[in-house]
Amino acid sequence: MSSHAPQPILLDAVRLSGLLDRIAARIGAAHVRTDAHDLAPHLVEGRGLYQGTTPALVEPANTEEVAFVVAACAEAGVPVVPQGGNTGLVGGQVPFGALLLSLRRLNRVRDLDPVDLTVVAEAGCTLHQVQQAAEGAGCLFPLSIGSEGSCQIGGNLSTNAGGTAVLRYGNMRELCFGLEVVLPDGRIWNGLSRLRKDNTGYALKDLFIGAEGTLGIITAAVLRLFPAPRARATSMLGIPDPETALSLFRRLRNAAGDSLTGFEIMPDFGMEIVLKHMPGSVRPLAERHPWYVLAELTSTRPNDDLSQLALDTFEAAFEAGEIEDAVVGSSEAQCDALWKLREDLSDAQKFEGGSIKHDISVPVSKVPYFIAEATRLCEAHMPGLRVCAFGHMGDGNIHYNLSQPEGMDKAAYLATWEEFNRIVHDLVASLGGSISAEHGIGILKREELPMYKDKVALELMAAIKRAVDPRGLANPGKVLLD
Repeated sequence: MSSHAPQPILLDAVRLSGLLDRIAARIGAAHVRTDAHDLAPHLVEGRGLYQGTTPALVEPANTEEVAFVVAACAEAGVPVVPQGGNTGLVGGQVPFGALLLSLRRLNRVRDLDPVDLTVVAEAGCTLHQVQQAAEGAGCLFPLSIGSEGSCQIGGNLSTNAGGTAVLRYGNMRELCFGLEVVLPDGRIWNGLSRLRKDNTGYALKDLFIGAEGTLGIITAAVLRLFPAPRARATSMLGIPDPETALSLFRRLRNAAGDSLTGFEIMPDFGMEIVLKHMPGSVRPLAERHPWYVLAELTSTRPNDDLSQLALDTFEAAFEAGEIEDAVVGSSEAQCDALWKLREDLSDAQKFEGGSIKHDISVPVSKVPYFIAEATRLCEAHMPGLRVCAFGHMGDGNIHYNLSQPEGMDKAAYLATWEEFNRIVHDLVASLGGSISAEHGIGILKREELPMYKDKVALELMAAIKRAVDPRGLANPGKVLLD
């Protein structure tokens, strides 16, 4: 992998003991955990790339308790790492000697207004919880990612999560009107604005969205809702190559406009390992195809015949040679089953050995070239490599994952991570792309960032960090190099 874990922080035992006593007196001793068994699940991220350490896990119940904990830690000179659902993929949530602060008890939906189309949710609410609250009010919160049952809103904001509906609705940055944040010195910034227009200076919320807890701890947010869709058409299409997928994307976008909500691409290798390893998976088309597109149309108008619109568009695409076969879901259950084939792909890869993962974005028009050229370069570097390039083609975000050659030792394969980073990330940079589209920087890419980020941008980021967190106590060792 490209980035080594930070050196563990060594804390004074006497000072730490006094600090934990103060915190326990305020939030309750039951919510200050030091037992190794209790800490273990919070110290390793989902892919097992990093193993962290912490003297304690604290679980405040509200913003005021978070502020107390952070202020007490600042007074004692103890760094703090915030953690939500621990679903991050770049190690940003893993502590290395710092105090670990869980947001799980901040899990209230404080308010929901279907007229303003806003919901005020605390950072510990799961994404699914917010989706359900919106649905209960006849609205939609459109962020959708595979971990939505366990990931939390604070983490979604801290990584500027994207997901499958960015094409129509945008990332978390576009889905947030306002924030409440505890700063590294314990002060609370109340920026819970519901306004769509507020031109009174710097957009402070945008500093904290995507900052991965390095500038403060998000405790609540005003999130943007939308009218709930009342018509839906989900399709799986067999296609020859990503270049054809791009032509199909343009055709479908021109025909459907804003109704085109999702446009995902996955290779035959990805489809086959899902069918092989994930229980209940059913082949969606009669024959295998080199590539597949999953496209979804939605509308708030119940009388819109999106299935017919899709079929008419696909008929023209067949004539143009853009589609080899297609199926349109005829029920909600069938639509969900098609999506599950795509959503299960990341889990299916685990059964195929080591996987070197790249979360990149390039201009949409460059996606086919990127996939073809990256594949040529990577396969030349390691014969037998199995490329699994999939994801959000409609917004230019591709998860360019590389499964190890069959029979190769997993550890030996993962040791080549940096070699493949150079190949993939250099190509991404040459196309004006980004080495992190939606997962963030964390630990995994903090050594990569200076290689590809504009130097002035890095200087500005460092200056902001020094201004907001001069002692470096907020999630140290993440995003920026020390």
